[in-house]
Amino acid sequence: MANDKVTSMEVARRAGVSQSAVSRVFTPGGSASKATVEKVRAAAEELGYRPNVLARSLITGRTRMIGLVVAYLENQFYPVVLELLSRALQDKGYHILVFMAENSTEKVAQVMEELLDYQVDGIITASVAMTNDLTARCTAVGIPVVMFNRGQDDARLSEVTSDNIAGGRRATEFLIAGGHRRIAHVMGWQGASTGRDRATGFRLAMEAAGLEPVAMIDGMYSRETAAQVARDLCAGSDRPDAIFVGNDHMAFAVMDALRFDLGLSVPDDVSIVGYDDVPLAAWPAYDLTTIRQPVNRMVEATVHALLDQIENPDTAPSKVRIDGPLIVRASARKPE
Repeated sequence: MANDKVTSMEVARRAGVSQSAVSRVFTPGGSASKATVEKVRAAAEELGYRPNVLARSLITGRTRMIGLVVAYLENQFYPVVLELLSRALQDKGYHILVFMAENSTEKVAQVMEELLDYQVDGIITASVAMTNDLTARCTAVGIPVVMFNRGQDDARLSEVTSDNIAGGRRATEFLIAGGHRRIAHVMGWQGASTGRDRATGFRLAMEAAGLEPVAMIDGMYSRETAAQVARDLCAGSDRPDAIFVGNDHMAFAVMDALRFDLGLSVPDDVSIVGYDDVPLAAWPAYDLTTIRQPVNRMVEATVHALLDQIENPDTAPSKVRIDGPLIVRASARKPE
């Protein structure tokens, strides 16, 4: 049975190395030869030694913990992001503390207070807005914040998004090229930069083609809201012949409402294009044409931006936008 009182000095004696060598072996990023690592780990295993992470954080001033604040996990995009971020940060010797926060100032403020109490080394917010006060507090205590999949006009905050304007435009141009002229947009929540930017891309493509949108309605990134919008738009004979939906989560609801509530065919009656390319989009039940968020590159850029600011506090925050491709499947009529 492991003895939790075994000290690093005992491990050093057993391994025949210095105490500082033991410390380097168990410090992420620490420098030690392969032979030293093998001897120290073998001695630690024999003695049942586990390094005291909390004690080490008091010495180094680093907890090697990253706070991740996410609004909801119902959208399949965010569990994927959570897994990728966790793996990428673990590879760098960090771990994630996940906190859920509704997209309200009060809830976010409460969660951020808790993260500050945990003395995390940095914070990633996934589709969660930051207030001026919260940003100022994080800046004052030297905790960098990177916004993932959300932009904000604040020079103190780093952000990593896909190029949402370009993506919205590309999705709409595909529908226009397919011969559609009565096109509607079920927008992402207009309180978020992602929803506004994708709507801007839609509007720009429609204007360039000399077309007027049938409708632009906020779906609130909600399945229920998006489904009701689809029913309202398509119940009559003057329905749109295509709908660009602000994310896949809502697009699935729109497709279900059209097919099962209204008895319409997708894409024969109405073409649908989404945004994100979550795993469910490739399932035969939906086979959704959609803009792919380059999530691996977004995660890589997020981790790089955050760790760069942690390790080099003078590093200026950055704004990163990464273009994503259109993934053509069967939910929208293809250009001839």
